[in-house]
Amino acid sequence: MAFPLAGIKVLDMSRVLAGPFAGRMLCDLGADVVKLEPPEGDVTRHWGRKVGDISGYFNQQNAGKRNICVDLSESHGVELVKALIGACDVLIENFRPDVMGRFGLDYDTLAAINPRLIMLSISGFGADNEDSRRAAYAPIIHAETGLVARQASITGAFPAELPLSVADTNAGMQGLIGLLAALFARESSGRGDYIQIAMVDATLGANDGLHAALENVAVGVTNEVHETAGGLLMMAGEFRYIWKLLSTVMCVNDGLGEDASLEEKIRARRAAAKTFFMETCCNREEVIAALDKMNIAWGDVRTADEVTELACVQARQSIKEVPDRAGGVRPVPDSPYRFRHLNSGVRKGAPHLGEHNDEVLADWLGWTEEKINSQAHVLKTLDRNLS
Repeated sequence: MAFPLAGIKVLDMSRVLAGPFAGRMLCDLGADVVKLEPPEGDVTRHWGRKVGDISGYFNQQNAGKRNICVDLSESHGVELVKALIGACDVLIENFRPDVMGRFGLDYDTLAAINPRLIMLSISGFGADNEDSRRAAYAPIIHAETGLVARQASITGAFPAELPLSVADTNAGMQGLIGLLAALFARESSGRGDYIQIAMVDATLGANDGLHAALENVAVGVTNEVHETAGGLLMMAGEFRYIWKLLSTVMCVNDGLGEDASLEEKIRARRAAAKTFFMETCCNREEVIAALDKMNIAWGDVRTADEVTELACVQARQSIKEVPDRAGGVRPVPDSPYRFRHLNSGVRKGAPHLGEHNDEVLADWLGWTEEKINSQAHVLKTLDRNLS
């Protein structure tokens, strides 16, 4: 089966997570994604366990891509990048808003070279405002958009960073949607476009509780982890909803009279619920049967390394094995797309620095070996950097 984005050329100049995440999804959908890196490489090449000189973090976000390494401090390097942009459909970058302009790679300049170019710029705070020049990583955006404070208000703990980079992945996903919309629009207009995504905007839009904060409405804890005879389980629904089902469906009683205070009722009902899940239900099977009878959604509290035990993960092959560049394989999350009539998914591991210099220049620009060799002073490879 064909891949939906087969034939689309993407130059990915982004680094770390937000941009590379969008590029990885485009790659899994069949686009030819070429990651362009400076001689020092993406910093994430050094994050996590390395196999075949590829770190786990870099592999997850860049699996399937080709790689070209260009020194942009050389004017010839900038001209080479412009040539690549003239041949591609999509450009992704996530530098601070003024960096591309300093290289002479701003959208207006590039659109004059390639009017069909669709350029995606992801930044922390957007362009043309007093926050634009601030350094922005996901933890900073989490703090600025209320997610860190919201987590602290729920846990009662001192404010701390979230355990995953929500701001980055949401910005990358929103960027991906924008790119697909622009590619669709280009089919009729023949014209490219410039898409700017601010991580702040993407994070605010993903905060499902923001409405309450904006309207100054108090919101309680709606989902809790409960101790049960079947282990720790997350149950969907605030406790008063769960208690209503326990009392009406499972006939659990709090043992109190009608004149009991609210505090007494809450304390007694929580104790009765714990007794039911820990003692009345003697094992995991009985706990799950009771939850299913009450139609309460539940989930095991798993560690990340236990996720492969999920039947759906195994059935959907959510974790794929790709070549590890050392003669073996290593696991990587696959993209979530499952088409009826099209193909998708990760197909190979992440590239080495400059691994496809010659190949990309020949494929995209039709350059001869002699022409490629003439650019050796701006083209870098892993071996040259290590020597």
